[in-house]
Amino acid sequence: MDSSSFSTASIPLDRIRYDEKGLIPAIVQDYLDGTVLMMAWMNAESLHKTLETGQTWFWSRSRQEFWNKGATSGHIQQVKSIRYDCDSDAILVTVEQIGDIACHTGERSCFHQVDGKILPPPADTLSQVFAVICDRKANPNPDSYTCKLLEGGDNKILKKVGEEAAEVVMAVKDDDRDAIAGEVADLFFHAMVALAHHDVDIKQVYRKLQERRR
Repeated sequence: MDSSSFSTASIPLDRIRYDEKGLIPAIVQDYLDGTVLMMAWMNAESLHKTLETGQTWFWSRSRQEFWNKGATSGHIQQVKSIRYDCDSDAILVTVEQIGDIACHTGERSCFHQVDGKILPPPADTLSQVFAVICDRKANPNPDSYTCKLLEGGDNKILKKVGEEAAEVVMAVKDDDRDAIAGEVADLFFHAMVALAHHDVDIKQVYRKLQERRR
């Protein structure tokens, strides 16, 4: 993100409510798939640095100093937007996470622990389904429908994509809302199998959509 595309005018700074220590919690979220990456603290100056540079800056309560996320690891966060909540006492920062690693442990998200187990953080539904498809590709299961599609290669996958596209057309022609939703879901799934088969990450699709949205 170019620093010139983000400025202190982007949010009304006079409305931000800091706590008694002059801090405000900042939740950091992936701008493409909505994954919550981390939470850290900002004060007025670190927020200003974030807005000025287009990269996230935080205030360390333990070290009593500013820190630029990724300055050491290279996993910087390019800011895409900043929002504040209804009480103006928390900030949501959407970012492009360089290297796709936000946690100092090497995990994508700091929120990766569930009952002592390390699990990928929840993202949007399409990303979660795509992750399952990729797992089926990496760990084949002979009883898996997805694995059978992947084993069949382009011919089998594309045949299903074509069939599902035709089913979408018919559902739309019939003006059946439930059928439309179901058939589009099937089309999305089979299109994602095609993506996985050709090693195209679904985030590449999201980026294309973001570019066209502009």
